[in-house]
Amino acid sequence: MLREEMHKESIDIYIVPTADFHASEYVGDYFKCREFITGFTGSAGTAVITADFAGLWTDGRYYIQAEQELAGSGVTLFRAGTEGTPSVREYIKSILFEECTIGFDGRCISAKSAASYCNLVKEVHGSVRMEIDLIGRIWEDRPAFKTSKIRILDQAVTGESVSSKLSRIREKMKEAGSDVHIISSLYDICWILNLRGNDIDHVPVFLSFLFITASTADLFTAQDCISDEVRRFLSAAGVRIFFYDTVYETASSIPSGSKILLDKESVNALLADQLHDDMIIDQNNPSQIMRAIKNETEIACTRRAHIRDGVVMTKFIYWLKTNIGKIDLTEYDAARYLDDLRLAQEECTDLSFDTISAYGANAAMMHYQAKKESAAVLMPSGMLLVDSGGQYIDGTTDITRTIVLGPLTHEQKESYTRVLIGNLRLSDVKFLQGCTGYSLDILAREKLWEVGTDYRSGTGHGVGHILNVHEGPNAFRWKRTTAFSKEEVIVPGMITTDEPGVYIDGEYGIRIENELLCVADENNEYGQFLRFEPLTFCPIDTDAIDVSLMSQEDIKRLNDYHREVYKKIAPFLNEEEKQWLSQCTQEITNES
Repeated sequence: MLREEMHKESIDIYIVPTADFHASEYVGDYFKCREFITGFTGSAGTAVITADFAGLWTDGRYYIQAEQELAGSGVTLFRAGTEGTPSVREYIKSILFEECTIGFDGRCISAKSAASYCNLVKEVHGSVRMEIDLIGRIWEDRPAFKTSKIRILDQAVTGESVSSKLSRIREKMKEAGSDVHIISSLYDICWILNLRGNDIDHVPVFLSFLFITASTADLFTAQDCISDEVRRFLSAAGVRIFFYDTVYETASSIPSGSKILLDKESVNALLADQLHDDMIIDQNNPSQIMRAIKNETEIACTRRAHIRDGVVMTKFIYWLKTNIGKIDLTEYDAARYLDDLRLAQEECTDLSFDTISAYGANAAMMHYQAKKESAAVLMPSGMLLVDSGGQYIDGTTDITRTIVLGPLTHEQKESYTRVLIGNLRLSDVKFLQGCTGYSLDILAREKLWEVGTDYRSGTGHGVGHILNVHEGPNAFRWKRTTAFSKEEVIVPGMITTDEPGVYIDGEYGIRIENELLCVADENNEYGQFLRFEPLTFCPIDTDAIDVSLMSQEDIKRLNDYHREVYKKIAPFLNEEEKQWLSQCTQEITNES
């Protein structure tokens, strides 16, 4: 059906990304066009369709899942980032022919990507069509375009007013020499305006655009989502409200000669196409780094959220360890029990992402989702990997624990211990300000690289404040990716996850994840030293540890961490849970 529409429009190559109109990482059901056309359900990927070919590019988190879901579909899997695999752009370049036409929905592709495709077709005197949503023509039961009520975050949680944030952004606009700042990143808009919504599952944002000048701030969003209270709140901060779809017309009416600050990696191609290219100042949104550096209020709130979350995870692990082999349980059952525990808290408004509960070989798929009808049965052997988090009234959490359910092999214990050592060494590093995640990532991977093992993902990502669980620009990784190509140095106030792992296809998967807050250490003649403080407090399963692989420093790191876990979590447990926590956080040694 898609090829018929392509033929009608004389389109030779059609690109279907994973994106909404705002370059969001996760998207609402209305925008899952790539999933609709390929059947691949992962959160990241790009499809390319021609008259006789269909390909799907995705990253290392999803290789195994994509291979399974694409089997028999006629869609070819391209393992992005692996040696010998062309990128989407490289592949398209290799199949171009004279006067060919590339098509895509320009609202769902970034201005930067679209410019790249335009440059490609120029070489063959071809053209680009970005005004047509061909998937929309054939998707008969397409889900509704979701909108949700917008709510206000109190300054007691945000630590800064809207007026103050706008003032800081205007200073950055002045430095850049811009008259207008166009923002399409939902995370930035929600942070700037101290508002939240629910237009994307587990991500408290609302679909919108924001235009800022020296004297105005114009919000483009669904009118029926804004209460009188929100209108008064925005009006007090000098923010005007306009209909969502009028953003393109408004952009086209910006006077010629104006200088417009925008990020071509987040502003969509159709919106940027309303502007003359010489008007654009292509830079990161100033708010991106502002929101990445949490203020004292945000940090204090996040600490509280993590204690609650640590209690939930500890209770869950206790329940799982106590009941394994005694009652019938599947991966799905375990995930629902944990979700219910989390959401039962009055302060928890949502999950921060769909819980990953993966047993045995399923855990080798980094973003595996257990389904009720096909979930693996949990047995008193092996390990269960659980990656989960919550959206609280005062913070966002993300935690992973790999839980021992029964006997393990020597190889599994070695892998687990090497992952643990990497996690502990990264969390305990002292470093000079100026380091990025590229500088520090080796600490997490060294013990794995030592035996020729690795994991096909970053080691950690930034975390938003009551926002997206994956936030930039801070991250831990050893090579550059598109999502984190503009990574900043790690500075005090940034929160970054520490989550090394091992994933053996068909056998098992291991991941241990804590969130780390960067704080200042000593300042001397060499400069400002920094370090990390853990925000996540939950026991790490010692039943999987091969202590002989750990140095005395590694053992001390774990014992120190577990001492803090007991101190912070035990007061919120019943007596049986408290006794269990005391046992599983007791000091370990490597003495015979």
